[in-house]
Amino acid sequence: MSESLMETPNAQLDLRGTPCPINFVRTKLRLEQMNPGSLLEVWLDPGEPIEQVPDSLTMAGFRVEQISDRSGYFSLLVRRPVTA
Repeated sequence: MSESLMETPNAQLDLRGTPCPINFVRTKLRLEQMNPGSLLEVWLDPGEPIEQVPDSLTMAGFRVEQISDRSGYFSLLVRRPVTA
C-alpha cells in the first residue's frame, strides 16, 4: 500500500465546475503556497479536467500520487516536491 493511501491530505481544493486551464492554475498556485512535501487533494470534473490537469501538474514538477473515481467527480492526490 502506498504512503498516500494512508496519509491524510494537508489541504483540499474543490474545483468541480471550474474550467480548464483555470483549474490547473488554481491547483498550481495552492501547491506553491504549501510546505514542501505537503499533500493536496483536488476534486476535478470528468472529461477535460481529469484528462489535462494531472499531466500538466506532472510537467510542472509536482507528483500525482493517486487518482480516484468518486462517482461524478475525481479525487486527485498531488504532492509538492521537497526540492523545487
